Amino acid sequence: MESEALIAELARRLKPVRVLPSPARQAAAWFGLAAATVTAVTLLDGVRPDLAARLAVPSELAQWLASIATALAGALAAAMLARPDRPVAWALLPLAPLVAWLAALGFGAAADVARLGPAAMEVGENWGCVVFTAGLGLVLTLGLLVMLRHAGPVRPVPVLIFGGLASAALTSAGCSVAHRIDAALPVLVWHGAAVLLAVGLAWAFGGRLLVRPPGG
Repeated sequence: MESEALIAELARRLKPVRVLPSPARQAAAWFGLAAATVTAVTLLDGVRPDLAARLAVPSELAQWLASIATALAGALAAAMLARPDRPVAWALLPLAPLVAWLAALGFGAAADVARLGPAAMEVGENWGCVVFTAGLGLVLTLGLLVMLRHAGPVRPVPVLIFGGLASAALTSAGCSVAHRIDAALPVLVWHGAAVLLAVGLAWAFGGRLLVRPPGG
């Protein structure tokens, strides 16, 4: 076959490549759908009656807003790290809101100890938050990983980690609206355990979704 004919034949067989949305658009789309899902599940579960009073406490409000910021930053970091042309420094993006979230919890725990005494140190049992955050968080993580499945040959490990963190942080914010925990230490223990569980489940079950190439 002559070169001109070969080139023509190859050109005839070419298929258009689907252009991926920008990482920012991917993160925004996931965050919007995930926030709507968490809101719907939270409303079905029931909003705690003292929500307005709790959010009037600065540390409670800071903790809630920081968890949402962690979710958004984690989703954006995951979307950026799924692209080979984006620097690995995007992994630092969720650090500030995550530190702010933990700091708000720590400040709240110290204030609770001063206000309640030893009673503030009682962790108690609240498996509902763990089930809510880890279960719903896994569903949202899988949705994000399907969106970022092109990360398979790029950076699957950080995408899995930040995808799980984003989902768990957002569901943790929803859990704070629905489940009544009045001291910061139990919030730190139970929400922290749920976040770790959600990230672990994403690590265990999400890897298979990160193997398909773009357009696959």
